[in-house]
Amino acid sequence: MAAPGDPRRLHRLVQEGRLCALREELQGAGRAACPGPAGDTLLHCAARHGRRDVLAYLVEAWDMDIEAANRDYKRPLHEAASMGHRDCVQYLLGRGAAVDCLKKADWTPLMMACTRRNLEVIQDLVEHGANPLLKNKDGWNSFHIASREGDPSVLHDAWLFRGSKGASSKVRTK
Repeated sequence: MAAPGDPRRLHRLVQEGRLCALREELQGAGRAACPGPAGDTLLHCAARHGRRDVLAYLVEAWDMDIEAANRDYKRPLHEAASMGHRDCVQYLLGRGAAVDCLKKADWTPLMMACTRRNLEVIQDLVEHGANPLLKNKDGWNSFHIASREGDPSVLHDAWLFRGSKGASSKVRTK
């Protein structure tokens, strides 16, 4: 059996959503900081796998940083948005996560959500001030990404969110 606090075991418990076992392991180890591959924290893992209860436990009981970045500068919000885990996105936004944080190649959580065609997550991000006009390193914004994915409902909503809080100060009207 792995020693208490073994990063691989902790990440597996998070992936599987085994909160009680995770709680015991972390109490035995006395710490929750255990970066996994690519520098992912347990928060990244919980957000990626849609484990909102684990996410909340790690933030509230262990005071883990919701703005922690991995080696690609991804934050837990990027993970939750890219995988379409609305409950995790809402939790992180409710705790004050930066909505327009950039990962490597200048992708925002909104851009990542547009690749998954999850309208509710896109709407949640926009309602919290995500700027759909920010551009990644290739010059693409959320409209371009929504267009590339080819989902008419996402593209329609992308058109509608041009008047969002995040975009309103950046858009000129004639």
